Amino acid sequence: MPEVAIVDVCQRDGAGGSPTAVLDDAPFTDEERCRVPTELGTSHAVFLHPTGIERGRPSYALRFFTAQGELPACGHGTVAALAVLAERAGGDHHHRVVLRTAHRGFDGRAGRNGDGLTASFDPGPVSLRNTGRAELSAVAAGLGLTEDAVAGDACVASNGRPRLLLPVRSRAALAELTPDFALLRAVCDRYGLLGCYAYSPPDRHGRAAARMFAPSIGVPEDIANANSTACLAAHAAGFGTHRLTVDMGDHLGSPSTITATVHRDRTGHRIRVGGQAAIVRTVVR
Repeated sequence: MPEVAIVDVCQRDGAGGSPTAVLDDAPFTDEERCRVPTELGTSHAVFLHPTGIERGRPSYALRFFTAQGELPACGHGTVAALAVLAERAGGDHHHRVVLRTAHRGFDGRAGRNGDGLTASFDPGPVSLRNTGRAELSAVAAGLGLTEDAVAGDACVASNGRPRLLLPVRSRAALAELTPDFALLRAVCDRYGLLGCYAYSPPDRHGRAAARMFAPSIGVPEDIANANSTACLAAHAAGFGTHRLTVDMGDHLGSPSTITATVHRDRTGHRIRVGGQAAIVRTVVR
């Protein structure tokens, strides 16, 4: 029976975070993999498979599952996997690995930070496009949001699957959102969206709040969503904000925080996203 680490990912001040299951892969069926999050009370499960040494570092293949099926990528699942790998390596302050999903390989870093672990990774390039008026109106209706509550330019961003980034006028307006999940799922399916990442505009220090709704993949609201935060970082960089700290999970009683930074090199914008994590228990299934 596999040993499963339950990791609270993207904690804020050593508490909260998104519970995520991490375990070594085995000859499971995909149906069995989908059962893990439900059985353990997590939104996602991450399956690790060592693949040897790459660029002088240990390398691992990652697969991500919700109760609805496999995902091509999962940001907070990646942070959870990095925390487990760093813990297995002895909590090295500078543990570095190469990670692979079905579509790409990338760098991941993790290590001990006081009583917890901190991890970050390269989420890859982000594509941005303008939102169609009908698309925006339909998503806003699914969130119970009037268009005059939209605080700026919405866009569709993707670093694997597209999601709508929707600015609302304040943290208070964000907290008041009351989605119709059946309607929102139908709208997202119609427009090919993973979901909607609603956020308050970053303040002058780059701090914002966000809520991620993804009923199409079986996650009505995500406690923490690192890949969408990376997408927001790419969008915000166009307006001169290169460092973000995004609070999530408060509405669900599990405060979480994700950080993202953007810098430019000869290949364009490079993003790094991550957060704090703690392995809170181990379960034998």
